[in-house]
Amino acid sequence: MFFKKQKKEIIYSPCDGKIIPLNEVPDQVFADKILGDGAAILPESGTIVSPVNGKVTQLFDTLHAYALTSDSGIELLIHIGLNTVELKGEGFKSFVKEGDTIKAGDKIADVNLEYIADRGYNLHTPIIITNLSMISSFDVMFGQKKQGDEIIICTIK
Repeated sequence: MFFKKQKKEIIYSPCDGKIIPLNEVPDQVFADKILGDGAAILPESGTIVSPVNGKVTQLFDTLHAYALTSDSGIELLIHIGLNTVELKGEGFKSFVKEGDTIKAGDKIADVNLEYIADRGYNLHTPIIITNLSMISSFDVMFGQKKQGDEIIICTIK
């Protein structure tokens, strides 16, 4: 019997914080997995790094969300905070632009967590796999994590 070796993709924590299930995010779009599946982080540090090797495929003008595509083709959305689009970029500083090639651990943003929280915004940061059709399964490592720790292991079809 021949077995095809399964290809894995590791998604690393973009910052220090606690990894929680998406259904615990107080926003129905994320909790109901409308955009995709994954996990969320409650950030404890404002430096956000790339969780994968790949490219920046979209950077929102308001600097609150980043779409990345890993070298293996996994599409990720990192959405920093909830409803933070309303801040119009205040409290966010980007270090990348659309089309940039990135490595896991490269700084993509600085976020002033205190500024955001003081304005009443929730800091939950969903990390969403938006093209689930290309993966057969994934496992999330919940709990307290440091930037760069493994948080999601995907098995690619």
